[in-house]
Amino acid sequence: MNERTVVPANPIGLRLGYAGLFPFLLGAVLAWLVRDDAHFYTILGLTNYAAVVVSFLGAIHWGLAFRQAVPSPSPYVWGVVPSLMAWVASMMPPNAGLVVHGVMLIVCYVVDRRLYPALGASAWLTMRFRLSAMAALCCFLAAQAT
Repeated sequence: MNERTVVPANPIGLRLGYAGLFPFLLGAVLAWLVRDDAHFYTILGLTNYAAVVVSFLGAIHWGLAFRQAVPSPSPYVWGVVPSLMAWVASMMPPNAGLVVHGVMLIVCYVVDRRLYPALGASAWLTMRFRLSAMAALCCFLAAQAT
């Protein structure tokens, strides 16, 4: 497949992507509503989920690089950065770690906005913008609740 061939967004992938917002929304709401004895677990759950998602966003670049006839090293290098940042953020105090996760969700989108068109994945950018904006907002709101 030519790297510049645009592959349409898969409807199942779109539905699952939007469904992936549920833990972010739930975590952000519960961060403000739960009792003190449950607050730690709510924030821990959201932090861990954000770390998994940020890592997934980096891993997508490895998958796209696998499709290249002559792969550039840059998608592989960039692909590990989100995982490393998510790992660091998950060990930070929640009020700071959730902010790092939110920032990384935005950074990943900005990088994807630049790289996806050349890799034939531009059809996913509208969903990526919506999901990144909402997930980052949820991380920031939950960080404020800590």
